[in-house]
Amino acid sequence: MKLIDKYNIPNDTIITIGGMVGIGKSTITNSLADALNFRTSLEKVDTNPYLDKFYHDFERWSFHLQIYFLAERFKEQKKIFQYGGGFIQDRSIYEDTGIFAKMHYEKGTMSPTDYETYSSLFEAMVLTPFFPHPDLLIYLEGSFEQVLERIQMRGREMEQQTPIAYWEEMYERYTEWINNFNLCPVLRLSIEDYDLINDPDSVELILEKIEKQLTVAREAKVR
Repeated sequence: MKLIDKYNIPNDTIITIGGMVGIGKSTITNSLADALNFRTSLEKVDTNPYLDKFYHDFERWSFHLQIYFLAERFKEQKKIFQYGGGFIQDRSIYEDTGIFAKMHYEKGTMSPTDYETYSSLFEAMVLTPFFPHPDLLIYLEGSFEQVLERIQMRGREMEQQTPIAYWEEMYERYTEWINNFNLCPVLRLSIEDYDLINDPDSVELILEKIEKQLTVAREAKVR
């Protein structure tokens, strides 16, 4: 039996993966897509023209980076729904405004004018009845020490040069953000509950949790 049938997951389901930098979003995105025979929507780090510049000068490039991410993620979201679903998406569009843009504005590395412009664009594009939200947001969580270890293990130079204090603040902001997020159903998943690298079959533990969460969400809509 196919896993998509075993766990009663509709073939038009759209699942978005959220969580801290380096926590393993791409790994779970690819594993779930393989298990369900879904398409993937991956964050395009290598082709981002602002990311490397941003890590060297937050104040100069924070606004450019966030506008770029907003446009790219919006285009991806549009493409996903044009295909009719059946996607696993690496990182949500919600994290950009709820965490990154807000953090840089509050720290003074994004000007009030730039932040207001960005926020207005986000609200006009995303916070409308016409924007198609995912069926489920899977939020990956672990201790700060685990996250920092994963960032160091993957060895991206621009991340290695970033002060630990930056990651600490981001971790705290992610925790606050997910505790208040309510734009779509959420499944919080500890990275200690599975090991997709050494035990690929552990994807079924995740699929079981997804099935339960989607069932709860469907029943809530009926009420």
